This record gives sequence, C-alpha cells and structure tokens, in this order.
Amino acid sequence: MDRRAFMVTAGGAAAGAAMLPGQAEAQPQTQAKWGPQWPVVRFNIISDIQGDLTDFGKALDDLNAVNPGSAGLGIAGDLTPRGYDFEYGQLRETFDKHPHPRQVAWAIGNHEFYVPKWRDPDTLAQETWPNGTTEDSLFRSFYRFAGRNTVYNETSFGGVPVLCLGTERYAKYHDPKLWDEVWMSDRQFTWLEQRLRYWSLRRSPVMVLTHHPLPNTVSGTHNKLYRSDYLQPDRLLSILGRYKDVFLFSGHTHWDLNLSDWVVRRVVPGTGNLEGFTVVNTAAVQTGWTDDGKGGEVSLGGAFNQGLQVEVSPGSVVIKARDFTTKTWLKQITVPLHDSWGFPH
Repeated sequence: MDRRAFMVTAGGAAAGAAMLPGQAEAQPQTQAKWGPQWPVVRFNIISDIQGDLTDFGKALDDLNAVNPGSAGLGIAGDLTPRGYDFEYGQLRETFDKHPHPRQVAWAIGNHEFYVPKWRDPDTLAQETWPNGTTEDSLFRSFYRFAGRNTVYNETSFGGVPVLCLGTERYAKYHDPKLWDEVWMSDRQFTWLEQRLRYWSLRRSPVMVLTHHPLPNTVSGTHNKLYRSDYLQPDRLLSILGRYKDVFLFSGHTHWDLNLSDWVVRRVVPGTGNLEGFTVVNTAAVQTGWTDDGKGGEVSLGGAFNQGLQVEVSPGSVVIKARDFTTKTWLKQITVPLHDSWGFPH
C-alpha cells in the first residue's frame, strides 16, 4: 500500500549534527536591553497532526517540560485529518487541555481540504468529489480556527518574526488534473518580498513556516512524490533565495529527523546569494516515513512523534530535533547568522 492509499484508507483520522544528551534543562532567560524580548529566544515547531490528538498532547507536554518559557509554537500545516469544523474543535480542545505558549503560528496544509472526498464524515466518496463542499467553506473553517482572514500571516516569537505561507486555492477546484498543489497569489508573493526586505534591513533572521516542502531541499524532496508540490516554485525560491538569514520550515513528507538531510542550505542561482538560505524538515506528529530505496517511501511504523526546538541568539540559530515519544534529543545544528541580531546598529 503506497502513501496516498494509506492516507485515504485511514481517512487521516489516525491519521551533520552532534548528539545531545537524553534530557535537557531549560536555560534561564534574562531581559534584553534592546530589540527582542530575550537575548536567547526559544520556541518550538511541529507539523502534521492529522487527527493524532494523543501524540499532539504528548508533544505539548514534552515541549513544556524542556522549554517551559517557550516564546511560541509554530505548526506547519495538516492541523486536522480532513478539515471538518468538528475536527478543528477537537484540536482546539486538546490544545487547551495541555500547556502551550501564548503565541501560536498556524499554517494551512493539504489535509485541511479533504472534506470534499467524503459524502459525510463516515463515508468516503471520492468518485463524487466534491460532494457539495465549496472551496470557500474550507478556507472559512481554517480562518475561524486560526483567527485571521488570510492563509499568510506574520507573528512574533519573542521578537523573532515568523511568517506563515500557504495555498490560496485548492487546486482540484480549478483544474481536475490536480489535487494538492500550492498556488500563491501575486498579493502573497508581494507581501512576502516586502516582509523579508523589511526584516533584512533590520538585520533580523526570519522564520518562514509552510506546509509543503520546496523541491530539492530537505529529506524526501528529491523524491518524485514531492518535486511538484508548488505550481510556482521558481518564483518562491527566487524570493527566499536572496536572504542568507531566512529559515524555511516545511512539513508534509513526515520524513524522519534522523536522516542526514533534515537541515540543508539551498542556493538559488541568479539571486546573488551564493550562501543560500536554511531549509528545515519539521517531521510529523502523526506517522513517520522514509525512503524505500526504490524512488518511493515507506512508513516507519510503531510510535513516531517528532518536532523541533529553535534557539535564536545574536550570532546564531541552534535547531534541535526532538523525539516526543522517547523524550530525547536526536541531534542539533548551529547556523551562524550573517548579521548580529538583537542589538542596535
């Protein structure tokens, strides 16, 4: 059974680094004199919950234990298994039952658009897609949950800018040959250009959350399954590729953070930035996958629940991979910043 068949059958309802010690003590944080709230800002990023609320709760509990003063939580899409309002409600209920940061950045994923595959919550009916569900209703459900009226959004985690990106169309409504491909409007591209330029002039690193991975970046994206997720990949790459201190976090693949290409630098020809920008795999809360050695992928099976901790200081960004099941750190990498962030210039 391949990945996509697995998702449909389950209905989504279930559905170079140094090793770190197994446990980590939270570091005290002190007030900065200028700029960000803290001289070291710590926050966390997860993705692909897809209805696995038990593991979502475990992730929240573990993150609170290792980072009780977290400046924020980014969730890079696939918040729900299918995008039903009651699924958003279940997610919110679980979220509210567990400790979590006040600041949360929600990104939209493809599973937020799967209601049209179902005649009702218990009856899969892909042959009669979209089963009376409108594209607008799917976006409105996400907007109500996230508390905003666009898929793209900016927030701040302790002074660190966090930008969420996302598709503004569900592709199959516009082309029957497509399904989950990402389409971004001129307005979203212009907004992204403006915000990255704004923060670059202020010598600030920028965290970007998007559900779908860009081709030829992190784990899985050289695989044919993930090379065509964006309808305008070159345009997005040309914008991100200009900035050395941009960090792009993407989910969707569920690929294991133990893989060597969990963090990469992506150089985009023609941007004038020969050092590229940093791209990070966010793994998943629900079900892990890896390369099957045949150009496809295979489920890892068993317990899987992984995510990230990000620590931003004036000279560098430390990214740590976390296993929420075993409550251990898997690895970490330190990325030097090209500008000294957090102090007057």
